[in-house]
Amino acid sequence: MEFRDNQPLQHEIGSRTFFVANVEPLDVDGVRTVEVGTALWLVGFVALLPFYGRLQDSGNEWWLWTCLAGFGLGLFGLDYCRRRRKARKELTEQA
Repeated sequence: MEFRDNQPLQHEIGSRTFFVANVEPLDVDGVRTVEVGTALWLVGFVALLPFYGRLQDSGNEWWLWTCLAGFGLGLFGLDYCRRRRKARKELTEQA
């Protein structure tokens, strides 16, 4: 598996040249970002749960299930990001 983190430092679009600053990203592996997003979907689900009857009456019951689906997909994304972080760490240790 190959991970490429090198990006061009200069882009030419039309007659203009754009330079990219060489700045390290804050969250390289994305684990924290996915954790926060997954937690927010869970908070949304729990916050809407007491209003289940009202949501059902107004036809907006899908809001609740959207939050639950977001949480479930977030768990898959979290597993993916953690495995990716582990693979990158092993690749760095081998080099």
